[in-house]
Amino acid sequence: MRIIEVIADAGHLDTLTSIAEQHSVVDMWGAPPGADGRVVLHMLVDDASRQQLVDSLQGQLGSSANSRIVILPIEATLPRSEPALSTGKDKAGSGNDQTREELYNDIERGARLDSNFLLMVFLSTIVASIGLIENNVAVVIGAMVIAPLLGPNVALAFATSLGDNDLIWKSLRTNLTGLTLTLAISVVIGAIWPDYLASQEIMMRTDVPLDGVVLALASGAAAVLSLTTGLSSALVGVMVAVALLPPAAALGMLLGSGQLSLALGAGLLLAVNIVCINLSAKLMFLYRGVRPRTWLEKRKARQSIITYMAIWVVMLALLVIVVVLRQQLVG
Repeated sequence: MRIIEVIADAGHLDTLTSIAEQHSVVDMWGAPPGADGRVVLHMLVDDASRQQLVDSLQGQLGSSANSRIVILPIEATLPRSEPALSTGKDKAGSGNDQTREELYNDIERGARLDSNFLLMVFLSTIVASIGLIENNVAVVIGAMVIAPLLGPNVALAFATSLGDNDLIWKSLRTNLTGLTLTLAISVVIGAIWPDYLASQEIMMRTDVPLDGVVLALASGAAAVLSLTTGLSSALVGVMVAVALLPPAAALGMLLGSGQLSLALGAGLLLAVNIVCINLSAKLMFLYRGVRPRTWLEKRKARQSIITYMAIWVVMLALLVIVVVLRQQLVG
């Protein structure tokens, strides 16, 4: 459940009340108009109808400069109410415990290219590199959990679901910058310590088994499922299951030490993980009904989705072919 707080001109009061009744809010309360002529209404709404309520409110108040919609979390409410069953999966976000707007707020943070992101990439690359060199599984897992590169990839899949070009380019820029920084740092490390790159942890990331493709697809879908259902704690398992940073660090160190054949395997693993995360995340966003609100935005998003899906499907097919051919040559 959430509390939807609506601040609007008093003239909208009857319309807002009608919208609340139409979407069967659990409870509603408010206060008389203030000195600025605006009223504040609080609507207690369950997860099943929250997105539809927010969409209706936006449709009514979208052109009003004096209006604001605020979504507030709650810990508990008494007396307890029975959870409503979601109906109509064709409605935007009908299967989600978080609205499109809540998801945007959470996911967009992972796509920000700022000093915090760069510092996290730098530190996690150092941690991953040390763990790989020392063959220390615990340290490598620590770098996986930090997982700064997962955010911009999930954000890219989300942005294409909405046709949000600004977020698409922001996600791409952040992702490319993070990967470039990781490779640059690890290349230097590999050039300085070339004799320490025969550990089992590094060798494990120079091969791409076909079941690794399935693992990456499942993990990307699990990441989106954990976000849309509000079970963010499950993301830790996803970070470990399909890590991007260790293979990127292994790729850089192997390139720095001149071991190009092994570096190709690490590069393939990194590419497979990136493609699978983006493809399966996109499919899960579609399954969960994450799409824009207006007809024009949906039309724009549809074009983005077709392009996005075609790119990732073709890339995955090419990567699988390369993996199979490489296994046959090595075998």
